[in-house]
Amino acid sequence: MPKQAENEDSVIVAGVKVTRKSRAELTEHVVQTTLDATAHAPRLLFDLNGHAVGLCRSDPRYAESLVKADVVHVDSEPLVMVSRLLTTTPVRGRSATTDLFYDFAEGFQANGISCYFLGATDAVIEECVARMTFLYPQLIIAGYRNGYFDEAALPGVVADINATKADVLWVGLGKPKEQLVSLAIRDHFEGRWIITCGGCFDFAAGHYQRAPLFLQKIGLEWLHRMVLRPRQLFWRYLTTNPVALYIALRQTRNANAPKPRA
Repeated sequence: MPKQAENEDSVIVAGVKVTRKSRAELTEHVVQTTLDATAHAPRLLFDLNGHAVGLCRSDPRYAESLVKADVVHVDSEPLVMVSRLLTTTPVRGRSATTDLFYDFAEGFQANGISCYFLGATDAVIEECVARMTFLYPQLIIAGYRNGYFDEAALPGVVADINATKADVLWVGLGKPKEQLVSLAIRDHFEGRWIITCGGCFDFAAGHYQRAPLFLQKIGLEWLHRMVLRPRQLFWRYLTTNPVALYIALRQTRNANAPKPRA
């Protein structure tokens, strides 16, 4: 499927073209395009949240990485709300990466799709693999390794991943590294999809919990995270959330609408 076709069902949120697909629709899309035997370079699936919007403003390489992705999904309820407020073609629902991790695992298990986990520490990734194997005993985890390597080691890392014949590569290195690494290995990975997943390996390993559902629905999951991890997240949210909201309100529009003046 051409990249243009994948972007037909899209909208501009905070200046970034994102898919309008729901979690279920996105899961089906990834599963079906993985099963499709048509030859093509691996597709890239990235996410957009408040942190990403702020990074787009401060890091041109990261902003360009989102442009080069085949699909960008919205992992932020406030950004979904803004799309509903300012467009006639809003995102059909938040696709949290932590939810998609399990949605995809179920879809992959049902269709014999194999995956590889790249990221976190040795201890965390091993706990993640053990937990996912328990939850999805038929899921094919072709391999895994920690996320601690330098640029010089990257060709060897990709060669090891290709040796497992994995269909899907999950990259959990944190923004912006995971997006930049995904782009760097795109022409060398022999599978079908490269999907960035931030801290999903830590989450799957049981190292932190999601916010209560009511906080998720009203767009305050970030507050829950900040309360649990104030030293790591307080300053980030204090500096990025207002910027992200401002950009979202200024640069959200229907995909076919003219770009607003700066």
